[in-house]
Amino acid sequence: MSINIKLHKNDLPDDLKLGNVIAVDGEFMGLDVRRDPLCLIQISTGNNDAHIIQLDRSNYKAPNLSSVLASDKITKIFHYGRADIAHIKYYLKIKTNNILDTKIASKLARSYSDNHSLKILIKEFINIDISKQFQSSDFGGKLSDAQLKYCANDVIYLHKIHDELIEILKREKRVDLYKECLKFLNTRVDLDLALFKDDIWSH
Repeated sequence: MSINIKLHKNDLPDDLKLGNVIAVDGEFMGLDVRRDPLCLIQISTGNNDAHIIQLDRSNYKAPNLSSVLASDKITKIFHYGRADIAHIKYYLKIKTNNILDTKIASKLARSYSDNHSLKILIKEFINIDISKQFQSSDFGGKLSDAQLKYCANDVIYLHKIHDELIEILKREKRVDLYKECLKFLNTRVDLDLALFKDDIWSH
């Protein structure tokens, strides 16, 4: 598969049209929101394209990107959006709206498996083996071609994977449960940012 990767500095271009459903992912220096800055946001429209935004970490001014992420009219597909949305809220100071999540969908649909990683989902539904070699790498500086390809792989398959998972959820009559989980996702992010890491319903 040929991937069209476009690297944008600081923000999305003013004239870029992304459509109504996009896939989104973020890269950080680590998983601690307060310690580890948000470095990149990747976006795909599902057509083998990947727009990678290298954010200005001195001010995080990205009005075009922020408008897209906050829009109620644009659906955003994440894989484990909890981490991405927390970093987006903390650094871009916006709430991400209209969210879908392939990891949540996978856990509800693929109850036959304990592995819900993106690599496994791509293999199962797309029949492609992707490398996760650069999952833990320095995204804060100059990006290599291999890092850019890794970033693109994290978004270009999400549309197809989500479609496949929805079909299973429909068959197993779990779509409504999935929708209810999505409603809670931003609240789960708020709990994370407030340092409530544990399950608040646990004994």
